[in-house]
Amino acid sequence: MNTAQSLPLTTENFLQSVLALRPRVAAFDCDGTLWSGDAGENFFAWEIEKGVVSPEVARAMRDRYAEYKAGKVTEEDMCGEMVSMHKGLTEAAMMTAAREFMTSAFPGRIFPEMMDLVRRLQKQGCEVWAVSSSNEWIIRAGLEQFGIGADRILAAKAQMNGELVGERLVRVPSGPGKPKALREALNKEIDAAFGNSRWDAEMLMIAKHAFAVNPNPDLEAIARDRGWAIYFPDGTRGR
Repeated sequence: MNTAQSLPLTTENFLQSVLALRPRVAAFDCDGTLWSGDAGENFFAWEIEKGVVSPEVARAMRDRYAEYKAGKVTEEDMCGEMVSMHKGLTEAAMMTAAREFMTSAFPGRIFPEMMDLVRRLQKQGCEVWAVSSSNEWIIRAGLEQFGIGADRILAAKAQMNGELVGERLVRVPSGPGKPKALREALNKEIDAAFGNSRWDAEMLMIAKHAFAVNPNPDLEAIARDRGWAIYFPDGTRGR
């Protein structure tokens, strides 16, 4: 049972409380947890504007996204389609686009405290995993600065047909899909987990120690009810 206090922690208390646990395995959500904003959603708009996908695909996906916003498409389905829409493109092209986006359209979003935590955990020998419902390419590009390699990233992923992106999905880790992805990837207990939204709640529930980082109101309410630690990175508390 997690006995961490549910009152928001200061940066120093947050870092020390995590490091003192000396977790062997830690799992992090990415969008809203390691950086501000939703990189996957922002990349979706950016790549359509930049012509990464064809005009036909762009039109169809704009319509699909409008249906999602109207509540007619589930979160998991939308996240999956934001990956499978790249069918026929090369993974190299997607990584090039993802890195360009992170450099030109998403700079300065990383929470320095979270990067510091990840690096200090790695120095302690902690096995750090990233779990996200955003597409794997954008998550890989964003996590290069954290030193988290592709072999420790569980993001929305399509099956590859050689060098080309296929239509079939390998996984979409959202909600219950996050602990499922972790169970499939490693047969170990999760000592510490970090997330910011209700889509991370199931992952936080399976961890020995749960941390709500920059939580949305829905997750903050769950965290207070369960006694999970709450931390707002600098500049996010009054958002």
